[in-house]
Amino acid sequence: MNNHPGGQEFTRELLTKAALPAGSHILDLGAGDGSTVSLLRALGYLADGIDLAPRVSLVQKGNLLATGYPDESFDAVLSECSFYVSAHVPQALAEAARILKPDGLLLWSDVFFDDPLPPLQEVGFSVLSLEDITPLWREYYLEAIWNGADISCVPKGKCRYLALIAIKCVST
Repeated sequence: MNNHPGGQEFTRELLTKAALPAGSHILDLGAGDGSTVSLLRALGYLADGIDLAPRVSLVQKGNLLATGYPDESFDAVLSECSFYVSAHVPQALAEAARILKPDGLLLWSDVFFDDPLPPLQEVGFSVLSLEDITPLWREYYLEAIWNGADISCVPKGKCRYLALIAIKCVST
């Protein structure tokens, strides 16, 4: 399995669209097995990752709802398939906004049952890019079922899988 829809190929696409310069400090929220943290480091980023149940030593144990990092610590925050399963998307977005530097970027792909714009705007983000990648999610989900994975996504009606890049707006 690719750990998230589209796997590392899609992560690379998201990073290309974000145009983050090498050396940018990125936090992977919900880093799991650390494969994205490894990819980020291989691409020249300063990367850290946290997860409730890290599976490798390069990912630290941590909660994406309360990371413990100081305010404005990161140039970018990446979350692939993590905010929805936290069951507290508004809190996850608020924490991401808190730890991002002014004009920092949120790179987020996840399951959406509702419009993502209102909760993003509520915590000070402005969307730069939004893409519906539901076909990648369907492929990922079916592969997970086929391979006997324990699926934790509880259906709440029709959903989409979206990928977006948002910038933390600085109030003047």
